[in-house]
Amino acid sequence: ATCRGENWGLLREDGGTGGETSATAYFKELHVLAMMRRSIVDVSTGSDFPLENLPYGVVCEGGSRHVVARIGGLLREDGGTGGETSATAYFKELHVLAMMRRSIVDVSTGSDFPLENLPYGVVCEGGSRHVVARIGDFFVKMGVLVERLPEVFDSYGFDHVNARHVFSADSLNRFMDAGVEPRKATRRILTELLAEDGELNQLRDNPALKDEVVKPLDDPSISVQMPAVIGDYTDFYASKYHAENVGIMMRGKDNALMPNWKYLPVGYHGRSSSVVPSGTAVHRPSGQSVPASVDPPVPSFGPCKMLDFELEVACFVGKSSHLGNPITIEDAEEHIFGIVLMNDWSARDIQKWEYVPLGPFTAKNFATTISPWVVTWEALEPFRVPAEVQDPKPLPYLDGGSARKTFDITLDVNVRAPGIESPVRVCRTNYKHLYWTVEQMITHHSVTGCPMRAGDLIASGTVSGPEPESFASMLELAWRGTKPIQLGGENGERKFLHDLDEVIITGFAEKGDLRIGFGECRGIVLPAST
Repeated sequence: ATCRGENWGLLREDGGTGGETSATAYFKELHVLAMMRRSIVDVSTGSDFPLENLPYGVVCEGGSRHVVARIGGLLREDGGTGGETSATAYFKELHVLAMMRRSIVDVSTGSDFPLENLPYGVVCEGGSRHVVARIGDFFVKMGVLVERLPEVFDSYGFDHVNARHVFSADSLNRFMDAGVEPRKATRRILTELLAEDGELNQLRDNPALKDEVVKPLDDPSISVQMPAVIGDYTDFYASKYHAENVGIMMRGKDNALMPNWKYLPVGYHGRSSSVVPSGTAVHRPSGQSVPASVDPPVPSFGPCKMLDFELEVACFVGKSSHLGNPITIEDAEEHIFGIVLMNDWSARDIQKWEYVPLGPFTAKNFATTISPWVVTWEALEPFRVPAEVQDPKPLPYLDGGSARKTFDITLDVNVRAPGIESPVRVCRTNYKHLYWTVEQMITHHSVTGCPMRAGDLIASGTVSGPEPESFASMLELAWRGTKPIQLGGENGERKFLHDLDEVIITGFAEKGDLRIGFGECRGIVLPAST
C-alpha cells in the first residue's frame, strides 16, 4: 500500500487495473523493484547472471564435479571471459559463494582458520607428535581419523593404507610427498566431515568420535611444532621493489638492479637448521663488521648493531623430483604443497662486510622464523590474481605466459617495543607485488637437474611493495637509518631493532565474507649470547 501511486499504477475503485485483480497488478508493478538487490559478489552491469537469476549448474575442479549456483560473469560467445576458458571463469565467479559453509566446530567470526582454510601442521600431545589439520581454535588428528574411518578415505580415492602411512608420521613430509590428488582428497573428506550440511555424517552424528578426533588447541598439554623436517632452504630475491630499494642505497638509482635480475630469480642457499617456529626467541647475533667511517676497512667483533626483520612468504615443496630431472614451468604447481609466513632475520652490518663475493652467510644463518600452519594452494584458489608484468619477457623455460598467476594476500608487520602495551604496524604490503612467482623460482632452482625434496623450503625474499608503507624491512622503512620510525614511548625511535623488541608478522586473503589467514609469525629479540 505504501508503494501505491502514480509511479506504480492507480488502483480502480473496484480494486483492479485494466481488468486484473489488485493482487496481480500490485505484484506486477512491484516485481522488478522488489527483486533488484545488491550482491556481496561483484556483478557487472548487464550481466546475464544477477542476484535475481542464480541458475544452477555443475563445475569440475581438480577432477571432481560440484553442483553450484552462478552469480555474475558474462561469458563471451566463444565461452571465455578475458581469454580464460569458460570452466575457469565460471568457477572463479562461483568459488566464494559455493565454499562458504557452516561448520560443526565453533569458529569465531574473523578467524584465520574457517572451514574453507584447513591448513596442516604438527602438534605435540603427551610427548608424541601428530599430523593435524586446523579449524578455528581446534585441530583434527589425522592419524586417528584414518584409523576410525578408513572406508571414508577409500571412497574418496585415498587408499586408507597409504593414508595411514602418511598420517602416522610425526611431520608433514610424507603427506607433502604424496602429491596433489591425496591432498585434494583429504581436503574434501575434512570439508564434508566438518560441514553442517556435509555428505559425511560420522562426526556430526557421533559426539564421542568427534571428541576423539577434534581437540582444542588451548589445552595446556598441547604445543605447536615445526610442520616439516626441512632438508634444504633456499631464499630468493623476488620483489623488484625491494631489489631496487637496496640497489639504490648501495649503487645509486642508475644501477639499482644488477643486469641479471630481470632474467632469472636470484637466490641463495640458506641454513635449514636455524629455521624455527613462531614464538621462538631469537638471540642477537655477533660477528665481524666495519663502521662506515673506518678507512681502510678493519673489522671488529661484537654484537650486531643493525638487526633487521624481513617479511617474506615461504613455500613448502610437495612432491619430490629426482636428480637430473628438471621441473618444467607447466608442472611446477604439482610440486607445491602450501605456504607459510616468514621472518628472515638479518644482521645488516655483518652482511655488508661478508657478502662479497659469495653472498650472505652468517648475517642470515642465525634464525629464520616461520608460521607453523601450512596453507594449501586449494585454500588460496579464490584469491588468484594476475602476476606482475615481466619486461623483458623471460626465457622460454621460465615463461608462464598468460597463465602466470599469484595470490592477493595482505601482509602486515607489527613491532612492539619493550614497555609498550600495543604493537605498532610498520608495514602493510601484498604478496602480489612479487615480480617472480614461486613456480618460476622452483623451475629455475631445478633447471640444472637439482632434485627438490618434499619439505624443502623456498622463500620469496622481502615482499616490499611500491609505496614507503609497503617496504618490508627496517633497512627500507628507515632508509638505511636516515628516516627513523616511531614505535611509541620515550625510547620508541628505531633505525633497526633493539633488544626485547617483538616482531609480529600476519597475513590474510579476503573476499567478501571469506577470510583465509596464516596465524602469526612472531619472535622477540634477546641480547647477544656472546
